Amino acid sequence: MPFIIPANSAVSGGFDVDNSVRLDGTSAYLKFTSSAGNRRTWTYSTWVKRSVLTNDKQNFISSYNATSDAGYTAFRFQEGEVINLTGWSTDWFTTNRVFRDTSSWYHIVLAVDTTNSTAGNRLRLYVNGVEETSFSQSNNPDQNEDLAINVDGEVTYIAAEAYTSGGSRWFNGYIAETVLIDGQQLTPTSFGEFDEDSGIWKPKSVSGLTAGTNGFYLDFKDSANLGNDAFGGTDLTEVNLTVINQATDTCTNNFATLNPLAKGANVTLTEGNLQFTSNNRYGTVGTFGVSNGKWYWEVKVVDAGSDIQVGIFQDGGNYGFPNAELGKTSQGWSVISIGGNRLHSLSQSSYGGAAFSDGDILMVALDMDNGKWYMGKNNSWFDSGNPATSSSPAHTGITGTIFPAIATYTESQSGSINYQFNFGSPPYAISSGNTDADGYGNFEYAVPSGYFALNTKNLAEYG
Repeated sequence: MPFIIPANSAVSGGFDVDNSVRLDGTSAYLKFTSSAGNRRTWTYSTWVKRSVLTNDKQNFISSYNATSDAGYTAFRFQEGEVINLTGWSTDWFTTNRVFRDTSSWYHIVLAVDTTNSTAGNRLRLYVNGVEETSFSQSNNPDQNEDLAINVDGEVTYIAAEAYTSGGSRWFNGYIAETVLIDGQQLTPTSFGEFDEDSGIWKPKSVSGLTAGTNGFYLDFKDSANLGNDAFGGTDLTEVNLTVINQATDTCTNNFATLNPLAKGANVTLTEGNLQFTSNNRYGTVGTFGVSNGKWYWEVKVVDAGSDIQVGIFQDGGNYGFPNAELGKTSQGWSVISIGGNRLHSLSQSSYGGAAFSDGDILMVALDMDNGKWYMGKNNSWFDSGNPATSSSPAHTGITGTIFPAIATYTESQSGSINYQFNFGSPPYAISSGNTDADGYGNFEYAVPSGYFALNTKNLAEYG
């Protein structure tokens, strides 16, 4: 099973990114109308965390005004999970390297200067601070050739397709620290640096950069104005974005999600891999596994279904989950939606819970220091449990590396099934707002004393 411990998990202190925007890959994007800028020299920098690998294109930035290479530019992930820069009839470059990690953040920089006398320096691509030099296609623009970015009066699209006026090729995942610099070809050191302790590439402040005519900086800090230009210029227009699209999952504090690389055949993950939908006995697990420490997350029941297991799973590699029932194996522990019973190794017993209903918010606490796991709902722990005092757990004797998990219980499910996970960056509105003791996460209910949200800063400290 492909579990990936994400990047940016051990960087030292410094510049912190507080927010990103979560995009659904179906309709959400940003756009702006350009003034007459520099079409030959510009730089685009963005941090992205992918949610879906697909045989389709997912744009970072695009603009269209004519059916010519000077009239169309699209920079994106392309089929085969490569990075591509294309004009109307020319692929300027396509990487040999593939980008399939859905649990980590990538920093991607495209630096353009077609005035350069050296053809190979006119288009430069950097990923995580390192220049990409291996391409399946590589075509240098002519000297002083215009590209379609910064065209006077034309609309530029962020995370969508310009040729269809934003109607396709949406980016699916999270983006943060997104910058367009009009008039300069910059290197990645203008946007990031290697951490002196870990060697991991990390962002740094871009407040001192000169934006140019059409330049902008999206920091996504204002949930009511996600298109705000933090450089102080003209804000971008938001399309199908609301306050719910603001996330705290960022390139300096990466939060757990559900894992699209480890899910059953009939499972669909959406909302930044935080929403689980299934119609058979299959399940999925989270991207972070822990073997020590105390951890808390919540699960909102949108459509309860008939027999659903919310639980945890040990990655022992000897059982077919997530293509089989969760709690029926020795490696899975769960509570079932019918009656709130607990299940492990085919053994089902009462846990003093109750059936899950639409709108319930489940609380999950995992104590790997003592091998115990707890569950409750709507601010009440099942069986009068108390994770803070280590009393009345759902299960004991839990060892190994443990991942959050969910699965249906039987092959035949009645009605729709929809559960949303909140590891601290929720895909739904929170009415109260609670953090862990270190100030991380956004939860409906109070985090038990000594427990923490599943993110890379907490993992570096407590995991």
